[in-house]
Amino acid sequence: MGNTKILVEVQKLWMKINIRGAILTSLSLQLFLIVFAPIRKRRSSWWILTVLWSSYLVADWVAVYAFGLISKAQINGDTSDSEVDVSGDLLAFWAPFLLLHLGGPDTITAIALEDNELWGRHLLSLLLHLAIACLVIYQSLPTNKLIVPTILMFIGASHKYIGRTRSLYLASFRILRGSLLPSADPGPNYAKIMKEYTAQEEANIQPLNAPLPTAEHHSPHVRTEGEKILDDRTVIKEAYFYFKMFQGLLVDLIFSFHVRNDSMQFFSSRTAKDAFRVIEAELNFFYDLLYTKATVVHCLSGYIFRAITFGCIVAAFACFYVLNKHGFHEYDVQITYTLLLGAIGVECVIHGLIICSDWTIAKIGTSEKHRSSLFQGSIFIEFILKFKSESSPFALHILSDRWSKSVFQYNLIDSRLKRWPKWIEKLTDARLRKWPKGIEELLSLIPLGEFFDDLKSGQVKKYSEELGELIFDELKRKASFAGDLQGIEEICAARGKWALEKTKTRQDCKDLLPAVRDVDYGESLLLWHIATELCYNTDTHTDGSTKHHQETSKVLSDYMLYLMIKQPGMMSTVAGIGQIRFQDTCSETDRFFDENLRNENKSNKYACESLLDVPTEVKPAAVKGDKSKSVLFDACILAKELGKFGETKWVIVSEVWVELLAYAAIHCRPNMHAQQLSKGGELITLVWLLMVHLGLSEQFQIGGGTTHTSVD
Repeated sequence: MGNTKILVEVQKLWMKINIRGAILTSLSLQLFLIVFAPIRKRRSSWWILTVLWSSYLVADWVAVYAFGLISKAQINGDTSDSEVDVSGDLLAFWAPFLLLHLGGPDTITAIALEDNELWGRHLLSLLLHLAIACLVIYQSLPTNKLIVPTILMFIGASHKYIGRTRSLYLASFRILRGSLLPSADPGPNYAKIMKEYTAQEEANIQPLNAPLPTAEHHSPHVRTEGEKILDDRTVIKEAYFYFKMFQGLLVDLIFSFHVRNDSMQFFSSRTAKDAFRVIEAELNFFYDLLYTKATVVHCLSGYIFRAITFGCIVAAFACFYVLNKHGFHEYDVQITYTLLLGAIGVECVIHGLIICSDWTIAKIGTSEKHRSSLFQGSIFIEFILKFKSESSPFALHILSDRWSKSVFQYNLIDSRLKRWPKWIEKLTDARLRKWPKGIEELLSLIPLGEFFDDLKSGQVKKYSEELGELIFDELKRKASFAGDLQGIEEICAARGKWALEKTKTRQDCKDLLPAVRDVDYGESLLLWHIATELCYNTDTHTDGSTKHHQETSKVLSDYMLYLMIKQPGMMSTVAGIGQIRFQDTCSETDRFFDENLRNENKSNKYACESLLDVPTEVKPAAVKGDKSKSVLFDACILAKELGKFGETKWVIVSEVWVELLAYAAIHCRPNMHAQQLSKGGELITLVWLLMVHLGLSEQFQIGGGTTHTSVD
């Protein structure tokens, strides 16, 4: 009996704290998300992304759960005497707060692009929860003395919840594409013009060789010439202009050559640093478009509804403060004040973010028409930029970055030298497992192999301006050769061949061409990756003039292999059977190291020297046939060929790697680039957008007119 009584008391205690705990937890998750959600576009650590993903999912679940508890308590009747022990008036007042929380913070509406496509589900959820809230409020009538603040909160919360659903709707592929399509334009009246032209010709009113009317193109934006260093304000304004012009990239629209020439003229006259600064800011606008409420908030109606929401919350707080709270539990009153102050605090943070956002800077800059507004806007923008700058004592470096600036690395030789013990390989490799059936099925659900592989070989290099300069200079050089659609297609299709045939060196690279011309992209990437590693670890005489090319080649080599192995979705359109070829190459590398290296000699340098010592006069395919897809010793042959070029080889290798990177970037699906924006960003995405701006994209196919939207 004693134990039963204790259990009953515990159950009653749980029921009392359950609804209160759920509501406070919901508020805490909102505060967490509004502050930390923007970090995911600046940091790519898996644990940060996991925490934010979990918080995003749990936030909605907790709010819905609390809604269920409130509606259940109302249905049970007199809540003050029920196990919940909360006044029905307070329950009705708390319900709109949950609507407010379900509206979510402005800093995150979608955790992935797929969430935008589920806007219909969110719309249904919106209607359902609005109905439940109305029912809860109705059941508290007519004796509800908190009806005024309750209605005020309901109005403000509804606006916010509707804003979230509308943001998801506008960011969905079909709606976004429809909004970016230009208005139907039949163009000049061809039939009428030709009739008039023929009539004038027959009447000899005008010479036979008189030109027909042609469409005129007026650039909508004044370009800044020369390599003048851009200040932060100009960077944001230019990024916003090109964001509005090139939104259609996300939905596979095509653009005119007028747009290409305008963009190419601007970016070709910039330094590498400024070009990447503009692209980083432009991608930040893309991120806000797809994953936040920016498009709903940064417009006139958005500002009005935001003001209504804030005004309703403040008015609700004032009403609750002056009302007689006799009959309410003191701790319930404190919880209500916490909810009100939390809601006001969230709105204040949101308003601060709106004021300091790149959208505000860009819109003020593009809407300045009079001298007074120009002067006032300039002062305001300069204040914001100083506050956000890295040198400001008020700003954290993590808040000033627009992407992670992380270049992930994966090295084949290094990963095979640092293999896990046999028992771990047996645990992680399904082909080696000898477990009972039940345990085998359980282990198959856990990606242990990927987990241990990441622990062993995951490395990160910080993006450097030297790397950006190499990429920018090479792409700008290619752009100078792409004068028409055929030239663009040729360069976009190049994956090393163009760099070798048009190399700046005087030496003939024809012996290197088979490594890019006669193999598919995935095989070429593996060949050059292993060859780069072999040369890097055995080359001890690199001088200062080529050291930069050596280091950038190494970074790009490891980065491209990381993309193929760890981000296969981004390489799926170009890599082919890259995964199969990679595992066969790893298997052959393991066998060679096991047979030729002792534990005390397992260094990268010694391993590479041992590989290069193997005689390779006969092609591996002639000895092994085509059963194995390994390219280990084909890469050794390539490395020996590169060695004939001396120090010049690093210039050649770096140019080939830039071309391999560019080929993957421009052939990767735009939605994959967009997906990476929510995971810290990738260098390949910056290269993709830079190529588009330099005119190296097959999406420029229109002789006249444009498909971009106008700049607000």
